[in-house]
Amino acid sequence: MTQEELFKKLIAHCKEYGFIFPSSEIYDGLSAVYDYGQLGVELKNNIKTYWWDSMTKLHDNIVGIDAAIFMHPKVWEASGHVGAFNDPLIDNKDSKKRYRADVLIEDWIAKQDEKIEKECAKAAKRFGESFDKEMFLQTNGRVLEIAAKRDEVNRRMAEALNANDLAEVRQIILDCEIVCPISGSRNWTEVRQFNLMFSTQMGSVAEGANTVYLRPETAQGIFVNFANIQRTTRKKLPFGVCQVGKAFRNEITPGNFTNVQKTGRMKIPFGIAQIGKAFRNEIVARQFIFRMREFEQMEMQFFVRPGEEMMWWNKWKETRMSWHRALGFGDENYRFHDHEKLAHYANAATDVEFNFPFGFKEVEGIHSRTDYDLGRHQQFSGKKIQYFDPETGESYVPYVVETSVGVDRMVLQVLSAAYKEEQLENGESRTVLSIPAPLAPVKVAVLPLVKKDGLQEIAMDLVHKLKFSHNVQYDEKDSIGKRYRRQDAVGTPFCVTVDHQTKEDGTVTIRERDTMKQYRVSIGELEAIVADKVGMRQLFEKLV
Repeated sequence: MTQEELFKKLIAHCKEYGFIFPSSEIYDGLSAVYDYGQLGVELKNNIKTYWWDSMTKLHDNIVGIDAAIFMHPKVWEASGHVGAFNDPLIDNKDSKKRYRADVLIEDWIAKQDEKIEKECAKAAKRFGESFDKEMFLQTNGRVLEIAAKRDEVNRRMAEALNANDLAEVRQIILDCEIVCPISGSRNWTEVRQFNLMFSTQMGSVAEGANTVYLRPETAQGIFVNFANIQRTTRKKLPFGVCQVGKAFRNEITPGNFTNVQKTGRMKIPFGIAQIGKAFRNEIVARQFIFRMREFEQMEMQFFVRPGEEMMWWNKWKETRMSWHRALGFGDENYRFHDHEKLAHYANAATDVEFNFPFGFKEVEGIHSRTDYDLGRHQQFSGKKIQYFDPETGESYVPYVVETSVGVDRMVLQVLSAAYKEEQLENGESRTVLSIPAPLAPVKVAVLPLVKKDGLQEIAMDLVHKLKFSHNVQYDEKDSIGKRYRRQDAVGTPFCVTVDHQTKEDGTVTIRERDTMKQYRVSIGELEAIVADKVGMRQLFEKLV
């Protein structure tokens, strides 16, 4: 099975079991906008809890806020978003489709890496155990030729984007003979800049309305509250402020009732709960939920003394990489990618990349933002935004180190890494989501062996006992084997089976998802056993 085929199966699986639905699907949906189903929202909330608690509970010098989505328009002028938050776009004249020019080039670069890997695979097959990959990469003429061309294109793109040389960006596309995926032609327009901000009007009447923006990032809410936070917390440098919130970007693309009812197997009466923000005054991305117009960020701004920002940038690089690796998806599936093209506010930047089915892609950014943001807000607002350092007796604008994780990308990362199709020893197969137990949407499923002899009542009593601590499912439909497979497919770490022996000695069978191991425990021990295995503590202990 190719990676592309695997990814298509994952997408179908997510829709079938209630993780992700296309938004407004009964009206054919909106490009790059998705709704989280009943299992997806639980997974998403667990990821946010893992991040929030690891920041605010494990670090004494980090606090949290929740800033508003709407801000004064001058915020975005000061931050540079109004004038500089653009993507280079190019149209294919034959297909009439629009693409990000830099993404087209990045995809071409990725294909060169794939060519190199194919050359390595052929050589490994030819030479067997004697194959030395590192030596092959350094000496093989074909590989060196591909790598040199790739590196040259990467260099040209970085220079062109930094210089805003859109003609050169288009020339790179022509030189690389990049074709439109739809038309197959190289009939390209000029490259133009496209602003990613969503704007709307705020005011009681149209004539007196003011232009405001849906925020494209969450960081500015922290910066404009810096003085308030420092005053009320009395924190000394270094200290950090974190936030989880939605941001909106006008990305360009390369009927939930029935969805919930079908995938959750609900019977009337049932409810659907949601926490979120809505906008009345309302005004196309790729790779499923990897890029969306509406997305959620987990972001922390860490304020430090000028001159110490690089030390803290390196420390946060390692801290954040440890957070990702604690999930147990394999250290080899993560890497750093240092930026050659830096944002206008940064003096250093790196990405934590994860090996998705479509290649290594960013899941988190770590930036040294200097004093750009606080300095600009001080300038535009006319208000003093400085920190008095009691150790030096000086007042200054602090420097900032930022870590920013995409919640939706984290959801996709977890689902991609957890999705497995396994062949069992008895010849059967199963599809399983091996989601780390602390993040699993459903922690435990309670299953009566049969629907008689009072087993249902015992099982429901267990559900009521466990539901105060964990998200629990009750399932009595089909054979016990089919129910196990169903819980495997949604990533439930533990199934608890109530059988006739339960009535005799008060014990139940626990079945583990990953090993399929089964063992009996007393009902009195059950809650403590489950709590120990699904709690966040097991992740946090890897971080300290």
